[in-house]
Amino acid sequence: MVRDAAKSPSPQPADHPIRVLVVDDEPISADAHAVYVQRLEGFALAGVAHDGQGALRSLQDAAAAGTPVDLILLDMNLPDLHGLDVSRRIRSAGNAVDIIAITAVRELTIVRGAISAGIVQYLIKPFTYATFAEKLANYRAFRRQLETQSASASQTGVDQAFASLRSPVDVPLPKGLSDGTLAAVVVLLKSRQGPVSAAEVMEQLGMSRVTARRYLEYLAEQGSVRRDARYGTPGRPENEYRWLR
Repeated sequence: MVRDAAKSPSPQPADHPIRVLVVDDEPISADAHAVYVQRLEGFALAGVAHDGQGALRSLQDAAAAGTPVDLILLDMNLPDLHGLDVSRRIRSAGNAVDIIAITAVRELTIVRGAISAGIVQYLIKPFTYATFAEKLANYRAFRRQLETQSASASQTGVDQAFASLRSPVDVPLPKGLSDGTLAAVVVLLKSRQGPVSAAEVMEQLGMSRVTARRYLEYLAEQGSVRRDARYGTPGRPENEYRWLR
């Protein structure tokens, strides 16, 4: 059982990297997810555990060391405890650490149990790195939205925070735009502290400037990003885009 030392993490500054504990009994999957975490801006790997008891110990040890875990990537099928049991033990100990289920389990009863156990997202295996990165970028935006709220959150603030967990690629796209490329642009926008230009998206994602602008303009029209004029740059005027949700 998680002791009191592992209770809710103290509030962290906005630039604090999100410390992630990977919990998966398959070494290949655990190593892959650990590498994925380390590739993402704004995240840091707190450790890897291969069973439920190991996860609970890791939480306790991290809290005792003054570096509490912020997020758990939790497999449901563990050799000693079910992922839902791990979640419930964490919650019963008063630990408010966020949990994302990463699992091949698709049964509706488990999905409902995950919701009741306070799991914030559910990622079904197998998935690509782009999907993984998008989910964690959504989660990071969710945390940022909550961190901007005062002690008493507004309805709009809460709505915006939960909207951050959803992807804008669920709606039909205009002709010529693809879900995969849009997801990559969204991940890039969410991972940046400041705004980006079409030229910067072009360089980062290896697409033409015209294509990058089309995706950015689409997101601006959807209300996902704010478009502003960028001043002080040589050459013709350029727009910059900042993620809002």
